[in-house]
Amino acid sequence: MIRTQISLTQEEYALAKQEATRQGVSFAEYLRRALRVVLPVNREKPWMRYAGFVASGDQNSSQTIDELIYGQKD
Repeated sequence: MIRTQISLTQEEYALAKQEATRQGVSFAEYLRRALRVVLPVNREKPWMRYAGFVASGDQNSSQTIDELIYGQKD
């Protein structure tokens, strides 16, 4: 990840912070998700727009991602 700094008005900050809390995510994660909505879709992998938006409840889901997306492995 690349660390960056942005300037927000007090109102933008307060609203974004409030929404992040409502969604149960960090302020940084909320901003990353908001950016994904407005950024162009990766034409090769359009499904990547939704990466990180769904919680499976399985702490090891990243290790079995193919099974989650495509079903059982052959």
